[in-house]
Amino acid sequence: MNLKYLLLSAPLLLALQAFAQNKTTDTVFFEDFNKPTLNRSRWNVEVTGNTVNDEQQAYVDSAATIYMIDGKAEGAENGALVLKALYKPGFTSKEQRKYDFISGRINTRAKMEFTYGTASCRMKMAAGAGLWPAFWLLGNGKWPNCGEIDVMETVGDSSWVSHALHGPGYFGDTPLAKRVFFPAGIDVTQWHVYSVDWLPESLVFKVDGKITYTVTKAMVEKYGRWAFDNKKFIILNFALGGGYPGGVNKVTKPYHGLSENTVNKIKAGDAKTIVDWVLITKTVN
Repeated sequence: MNLKYLLLSAPLLLALQAFAQNKTTDTVFFEDFNKPTLNRSRWNVEVTGNTVNDEQQAYVDSAATIYMIDGKAEGAENGALVLKALYKPGFTSKEQRKYDFISGRINTRAKMEFTYGTASCRMKMAAGAGLWPAFWLLGNGKWPNCGEIDVMETVGDSSWVSHALHGPGYFGDTPLAKRVFFPAGIDVTQWHVYSVDWLPESLVFKVDGKITYTVTKAMVEKYGRWAFDNKKFIILNFALGGGYPGGVNKVTKPYHGLSENTVNKIKAGDAKTIVDWVLITKTVN
């Protein structure tokens, strides 16, 4: 059997893992991004003109910022999704706010929502101070009461990613967060599988199948209500600069959280997040 295929074929790999544990795993959702364009029966493209966290980009619905590629050239098994940041000085949103950057953000709100299970994503991204891609889950309703599960965030330091939870009483600079550092020679620019096992009483985060952070209901309730028993939808986005990156890299110029080197990388067309697949599974026994 081809080991490379097993590593890249997510449903088969997880099914074998479940079989070894005498469990049955059902696939709730699998997106391989192997169509010529984004499947809009599954995904919404977000268009924003008023950003949060002092992020420096506007999200637009454009084939320049959200598109598919033949992923084999990048190391994907089939197709892959690209979220690309672009330098567009003077871009004006419908709210008449001006931006110097545009980027992409998609979600499955009202098209695929789930409660409990394992959410996984295979992805790689460019490094650069202030580049802020993320794979996360969000509930419907008012934030943070709706509950937010940040499966993977990186703010440009290629040596680590972070996991976090946000909810009532634990949001923003949440105490429920963990930085996960890669071994020497490994970083975010390489392919990794980021996942969370979402259970009624806990959330178990993993990188490449290795447990990196576990949060229990009891840990959460030290700060506020457990906000992880309602349906969530998937979000994939590529933000630029703002509060979280700026708080880490301390860059204020030329943009909050975005260094000159990173701006040059965006101008050169090298600021990309590439997603091989997204998978949601549930263990049924």
